[in-house]
Amino acid sequence: MSFPAELVDEIRHHLAQYSGPGQEGHVFVGPQGGQLRRSNFRDDWIKARKAAGVAAELHFHDLRHTGNTLASTAGASTRELMTRMGHSSSGAALIYQHMTSDRDRAIADRLGSMIRGGGGAASGSPEEASADT
Repeated sequence: MSFPAELVDEIRHHLAQYSGPGQEGHVFVGPQGGQLRRSNFRDDWIKARKAAGVAAELHFHDLRHTGNTLASTAGASTRELMTRMGHSSSGAALIYQHMTSDRDRAIADRLGSMIRGGGGAASGSPEEASADT
């Protein structure tokens, strides 16, 4: 999967400092360097969250939600979100397609551009009705 080039330095730093060694090393490891386990992941997450000074209201899944919401805001289609998330149904992808005020403004601006360019008049619009008379 592709990611922004702006993250390359951070990813390299993480791999060098916090990941398992070599090509086969895990990207995320537990406190003793072993594979993360579901049974104690919550404790590891809480320690990491506190060390980073992040509020208790932030859950691990919120990171995925934020990333996918940002991808949607950047213009990812439902199919593209499904692929990025590894989902086979559109229902999960639709969860991440929130309306935001900046997207609302961008949509309105694009509609205005279509109208100015003559490509925005809907069939049966008042403009069409007056042109037919």
